[in-house]
Amino acid sequence: MKLSGVIITYNEARNIGRCLASLQAVCDEILVLDSFSTDTTAEICASFGVRFEQNPFEGHIQQKNEALRRASHPWVLSLDADEALTPELQASILEVKAQSPKKGAFAFNRLTNYCGTWIHHSGWYPDTKLRLASKVDVLWGGINPHDQLLPNEDIKVLHIKGDLLHFSYYTKADHFKQIAYFSKIAANELFVRKVRCSLLKLYMKVAAQFLKSYLLKKGFLDGKAGWLIAVRSAYATQQKYALLRQLWSHA
Repeated sequence: MKLSGVIITYNEARNIGRCLASLQAVCDEILVLDSFSTDTTAEICASFGVRFEQNPFEGHIQQKNEALRRASHPWVLSLDADEALTPELQASILEVKAQSPKKGAFAFNRLTNYCGTWIHHSGWYPDTKLRLASKVDVLWGGINPHDQLLPNEDIKVLHIKGDLLHFSYYTKADHFKQIAYFSKIAANELFVRKVRCSLLKLYMKVAAQFLKSYLLKKGFLDGKAGWLIAVRSAYATQQKYALLRQLWSHA
């Protein structure tokens, strides 16, 4: 069973080394598809001896499908640059390789670090992700920027042990920068799909997002970090639908 590790990047010098180091033990090839980074991402990738290729960025889903297409081996393991395999997850993937299945798909839990705190509630854990699969049996879909690896109907997704570590935000500024970036993409996607949002609906969605994160998903058990996640998730919802309303006002 030959396995290609695939990652898309743009200015990921802070994260990419950790990601690549975790993949070396399990992958027969590592492909980084970069969107013309201006930092030292390319140099770091070169130091690991991985395949480093570049392609213009047209969207997260489009870029990940292009990376999937370029992978050399029949099996793919897809990670984001700010993710890394734990030793337990590495062992589980090596067990799958030892069994050498012809086709299939495997999911595992993702554990997120938020400004130095590991989050075990707030709707952020277990956050199960399908990331390991036979190449011909999956395709990236979803709605940008929230991409999702989707298996063919005849493929059963199995769960394997071990966490995928996700180093999401290092600072408050990182989070708000990402909110601004994702909100714009999400609003544009909703506008293209002709989704509308009244002011009342906007307020209801913001309130619902806070209550879901902090109460329903037990964010209060994550302490101060859980409160901040709930508040900022609600703010992200407000930004997305406010931008959507602006798009409709100029349509």
